[in-house]
Amino acid sequence: MQEANHRENVLGRRQFLSRAGMGALAGAAWSGHGAQAAERRPNFLVLVADDHRWDMLGCAGHPVLKTPHLDRLAADGARFANAFVTTPICCSSRASIFTGLHARTHGVHDFSTDLSPDCLALSYPARLQAAGWKTGFFGKHGVGTHPPREVFGLVDLPPGKEVFYREVNGERRHVTRIITDQASDFFRACPKDQPFCASVSFEVPHAEDYARRPYPPEPEYESMYADTEIPVPKQADPRYYETLPEFLKDSEGRRRWGSRFCTPRFYQESMRDVCRMITGMDAAIGRLRAVLEETGAGDNTVILFMGDNGAFYGERGLSDKWYAYEESIRVPLIAYDPAVPAALRGRVVDAMALNIDLAPTLFERAGIGIPGETQGKSLLPWLHGETPAWRTDWYFEHLFKHPLIPRSEGVRDEHWTYIRWIDQSPLVEELYDLRNDPKEERNLAGDPAQADQLDRLRARWSKWRGKLPEAPVRASA
Repeated sequence: MQEANHRENVLGRRQFLSRAGMGALAGAAWSGHGAQAAERRPNFLVLVADDHRWDMLGCAGHPVLKTPHLDRLAADGARFANAFVTTPICCSSRASIFTGLHARTHGVHDFSTDLSPDCLALSYPARLQAAGWKTGFFGKHGVGTHPPREVFGLVDLPPGKEVFYREVNGERRHVTRIITDQASDFFRACPKDQPFCASVSFEVPHAEDYARRPYPPEPEYESMYADTEIPVPKQADPRYYETLPEFLKDSEGRRRWGSRFCTPRFYQESMRDVCRMITGMDAAIGRLRAVLEETGAGDNTVILFMGDNGAFYGERGLSDKWYAYEESIRVPLIAYDPAVPAALRGRVVDAMALNIDLAPTLFERAGIGIPGETQGKSLLPWLHGETPAWRTDWYFEHLFKHPLIPRSEGVRDEHWTYIRWIDQSPLVEELYDLRNDPKEERNLAGDPAQADQLDRLRARWSKWRGKLPEAPVRASA
């Protein structure tokens, strides 16, 4: 993160957001001059997968999973191999994707908190709509209980009690199919003389909690992977569970592991369904790109694809996310811009990208300016083959209050992960050397030989915490 974005004399949150609310929409007008005015204003398609971690792509080297359309998108654009979320829970991460702000600043730490009016004004749907883009939102909004329907252009799913299936015209359809059809209709109906920003927010590969079949795929993928043995991760060995801090051993992640991965048969059934869900989503993305081509928008639509957080698939005897381990925080990120020359496409970028980078990337590409309050950075220079000055670490937080999900903060830099379990007394810390221990098997926080590294990362955590304007405590509804 650019140090210039965080003043040493930190703004209070109220001052910070009042500035944002006054300036964000005013700065969103299309300038209409310079090099960008000679081009058509770009369309945007923002694709967000639910609980999709970085290695669950064919192009990321998965030995079984088939994702030909996402692989093609990466070949046409750029894949960020070190992409992360600053808070690994869907409500907070999606709020960060919308706004370019850390959870500490936007204040969304639970499922009942809406974006404040000031944060909404900073969001990419609000700023793009104010600048003339037609907005449409399809699928899981995931932030609060009162989504900004008009600003986002939110299209509802049909009513129904099932998580992954609804009835459409008398036919039971998977939500992946439904939102793909809704977005396709939006593309076809958009005026040719108005740019659009469409957000397609998939429910997959998230699980239905405690269901007997937690990952139900679309019917047409039921037979896929049926005879495939999904590799079991090394860290699924019980000895990794035994090394967890005691307060994680009966956590929510352990309980959900019991309904998904607790036996070899459960593991294979669940992981085959996860792969089916992802392959179904991949095919949906292929259909969306085909409709963009059909409508003539394909050569002018910037596409961003990201997971809202990662997931444990039995590693450490856990399921789900929430913690600062790699499986939880690291996600896929692919960016495609048709304006990038062919010679620069298909790149794999190693720079650390974050979920807070999506909004400023959209703002820069739209030519509407990046608000000074935005905490992320535009990824566009990387797409154009540049190597800008870039972040070397970032601040992690997970502050959702739940009796079985311990809260934590920390820092992830290029070579180390530092975790603070903030509700434990005395304080519990973890420290991992990612160069020599990429699976995070050896906690070095108590190693005297690493005392300097521990002190350095404690100091970075403290500095980050002091730089980020903090939301006031809010009561959950």
